[in-house]
Amino acid sequence: MDAEDLYERRIAARFDAFDQDGNGYISREDFTTAASRLLEAFGTPFRSDKGQALSGGAEAFWQGLAGIADVDGDQRVTRGEFVGGAVKRLRDNPERFAEIARPFVRAVLAVADRDGDGRTEVAELERALRALGVDSHTAALAAESLDVDRSGCVDEEEAVTAFARYCMTEDHPHG
Repeated sequence: MDAEDLYERRIAARFDAFDQDGNGYISREDFTTAASRLLEAFGTPFRSDKGQALSGGAEAFWQGLAGIADVDGDQRVTRGEFVGGAVKRLRDNPERFAEIARPFVRAVLAVADRDGDGRTEVAELERALRALGVDSHTAALAAESLDVDRSGCVDEEEAVTAFARYCMTEDHPHG
């Protein structure tokens, strides 16, 4: 297997994380499901400021992803569209993906920020990742790796940068 094949296989695995219902494509409903799971996990009402920000962030993320990957315009991003569209367009520019994801990541961190100080505790970020369907071991490693300064907390820039790198490159946030 050459490097390009390996890269596409890794990215295809990331597709599965977005496909929340496992139906073989990413849609608006997957982002709505992710937001609902997070709100439920943290006991945050949908109609609260944090709930509305998360809902809006999920919609913005979906619109950004669909805008670059939904080649046929059917409001669904297939694995092929994700690998062939989004990844190829963003591979050399993970910062662009970061900006697409930023409103959602910001809102996730706010929901998980229990004391409202603008920094999310590593344990709460791990909890958020598990609510999104990440297995416990991977969630723990990822959350811990984002705490670059070892303060016990993760801020928006650390999270957005690592998320974009993980989704759009060969690197894993802790590797």
